[in-house]
Amino acid sequence: MYKDMHQGKGNMDQFMKVLTPREIVLELDKYIIGQDEAKRSVAIALRNRWRRQQVPSELRDEIAPKNIIMIGPTGVGKTEIARRLARLANSPFLKIEATKFTEVGYIGRDVESMVRDLTELAVNMAKKQEQGKVKAKAHEIAEERLLDMLLPKKAEETQHEEEGERVLEVVKPDKAEISSTREKLRRMLISGKLDERYVEIEVANNNVPMVEIFSGTGMEEMEFNVKEIFGNIMPGRKKNRRVKVSEAHEILFQEESQRLIDMDKVVEWAIRITEQNGIIFLDELDKVAGSERSQGPDVSREGVQRDLLPIVEGSTVTTKYGMVKTDHILFIAAGAFNVSKPSDLLPELQGRFPIRVELDSLTMEDFVRILTEPKNALIIQYKALIATEGIALEFENSAVREIAAMASKVNERMENIGARRLHTVMEKLVEQISFDAPDMTEKNVSITKAYVGEKLEGILEDENLSRYIL
Repeated sequence: MYKDMHQGKGNMDQFMKVLTPREIVLELDKYIIGQDEAKRSVAIALRNRWRRQQVPSELRDEIAPKNIIMIGPTGVGKTEIARRLARLANSPFLKIEATKFTEVGYIGRDVESMVRDLTELAVNMAKKQEQGKVKAKAHEIAEERLLDMLLPKKAEETQHEEEGERVLEVVKPDKAEISSTREKLRRMLISGKLDERYVEIEVANNNVPMVEIFSGTGMEEMEFNVKEIFGNIMPGRKKNRRVKVSEAHEILFQEESQRLIDMDKVVEWAIRITEQNGIIFLDELDKVAGSERSQGPDVSREGVQRDLLPIVEGSTVTTKYGMVKTDHILFIAAGAFNVSKPSDLLPELQGRFPIRVELDSLTMEDFVRILTEPKNALIIQYKALIATEGIALEFENSAVREIAAMASKVNERMENIGARRLHTVMEKLVEQISFDAPDMTEKNVSITKAYVGEKLEGILEDENLSRYIL
């Protein structure tokens, strides 16, 4: 299929930012407090994707990915690590919850659908990459088509063109005039003066009857096949839409980009980067870890594990773009394991996740850092929200520590939900200010330790009532 493995490697390098493990950890530190061991593990795993591509081809296929399982209580940063990693790994990355899957034979999504989703993401990435190369040409063609709509040819001009060169010479002055008008329109189009004008364009009608057919291959795959069948039987329908010039330009640009790119090449690249660089983050894995019982939902849970096993081990999945091998896709799983434990998973599945990382519970000091240090810290967010009403919201250091202490105490007395507790505590704290903000005359509001104590004291005083505060 490929002429040279090294040629494919060169193509894939454009999809990967070559960050060192230290750089990856530094990027994660901007948003996630603590959990250094987990950050180091995912940083090494991500770097190993690049390292494997540098290995000689005869050894490359022998190097299997070292899958990771992150274990820790809820709200300590497992999912956040995945979200931030997705932005760092400029390669196909899919985050999905294991609870979405059901065993083959039950109504629901089968586990192979995550490979199909990953391939779809890769196709979109490769398509976007190719569109970037033809962007200038596509914009140029879209602009000419738009000018044709804004300045349609006259009937007699079309007739003259059909009659031959002799007549063309006679109408030469008119053509020069039309050309001048066209250039004026072009300048107006580029400057945005025509953006609010309306034009009528012809677009493809993608509304195809939906037929629900349940099969082992997955509902989403069958839906595509039905659409493809209808698309081949029925001629492509067009419909007219009246849109603004700015929107019309974007629609025409997308059409021309689609025509200019080589979709066979896009699909070929997409399948390759999926197989070689794909990463799947499987969240809530503990929810499919069955206990000793074999009744009720636990039957399907164990079935999901059995279905996961060949995907993680390495198998071939049929997608609408072709066959995709999962041998070198990296799997990062995460779960709280507060009810079940990792040993409840099938032994074969446990063996496919050789790297285990335990995430630490968050302390009060961690809460203080979470409130202030990350680029998207909660306090920064609330300041920005209230600032839209023209009010400057300030938090004293003592107030920040009091908020962290309150959240930590509520976690100790009730269910420990980690950093998520800060969201509800903060919302309760600024509730009155948020409500009164549009009508307030005082434009500078300072949150003090006393104010925090006053607003949140009820949570700690009545433990039964505090159960309503998530």
